[in-house]
Amino acid sequence: MKKSLEKFNIIKNRKIKVDDFINRALYKPKIGYYTNKMPFGKKGDFVTSPTISNLFSEIIAIWIISTWETLGKPKIFNLVELGPGDGSLSEVLVKTFKNFPTFNNSVKFFLYEKSEFLRRIQKKKLKGTNLKWINDYKNIKGGPIIFFGNEFFDAIPIKQFFIKDKKLLEKCYIFNGKFLEETQCKPKLSDLINLKSFKILKKLKFIEYPKQGLGELSKIVKKIKSLSGGVLLIDYGYMGALNESTIQIVMKNRQIHKKNLLKYIGNADITSLVNFSLLNEFFSKKKLNVKRVVTQKFFLERMGIIERAKILEKKMNEKQKKYMITTLSRLLNKSSMGELFKVIFAYKSNNKKFFGFE
Repeated sequence: MKKSLEKFNIIKNRKIKVDDFINRALYKPKIGYYTNKMPFGKKGDFVTSPTISNLFSEIIAIWIISTWETLGKPKIFNLVELGPGDGSLSEVLVKTFKNFPTFNNSVKFFLYEKSEFLRRIQKKKLKGTNLKWINDYKNIKGGPIIFFGNEFFDAIPIKQFFIKDKKLLEKCYIFNGKFLEETQCKPKLSDLINLKSFKILKKLKFIEYPKQGLGELSKIVKKIKSLSGGVLLIDYGYMGALNESTIQIVMKNRQIHKKNLLKYIGNADITSLVNFSLLNEFFSKKKLNVKRVVTQKFFLERMGIIERAKILEKKMNEKQKKYMITTLSRLLNKSSMGELFKVIFAYKSNNKKFFGFE
């Protein structure tokens, strides 16, 4: 145990902040979770909407095309998928775009992926396409830009803070030789200032703060302000304030008890729920317009997923119909992904008629 933890730079009796621990567990080269194994699909540790049903990806494609139309059908239209996973969504997008020649000739499609391991998987699946993998957004120019991320934000490490003796402290871990214990650290002054700037976080006794995630979004916002366009994020999360930890450890499509954190380090996903009220406030502070946050069920149904399913059903046998109904239910059902997953769209445009939110 001790030797394996040293590979993650986790040393006995040395404090490590929550976001730093998660970052090492997920992204440390060659041994981090997202750098050494395939996490997606039935054989992985969890499934995402694009791997559940192509219907989801088709609807996203239609939303992207409709957004291009809303933005005036520009001759150059930049599209960036954030955290493309196994490439399933991009694969369907590329196929769907080919059915709309004028749009297809306008779109420049980029994939933003941090993991070299996942990049190799994506490039194999998307071989022969004109997609371009990027590490940043600096060289994207020309027309407006749309960023899209499905389960992108929840995979970015978060910080945690709590009130003790009327003082705000940062939650840390410490390895005592056998277990990973929760302890406290003195927070940075800059973090305290940032926390106090958000109305949604005031008066909370326990705070989850996506410092790294908001840093990523700040770069995205800067590009949107430069070129116009927007960012669409779909993720599992909540509105308001929970006042408790939402960190989850997921392996083989089930949650692992948090006390087993060390046992599965590098081999299990560590994720957290997204605070969409915080994202809403963040985008507003950055002077972007924000459509009201809706559920995945609302968004997909407004975009015509049920009508699309009825059209496809006419060409299916009974086995195919049954499978489609099952997967569609998983995407839309209240007890599954339908209401747990939320959708937010922040944008810079004079036209506010973007589909899926009214």
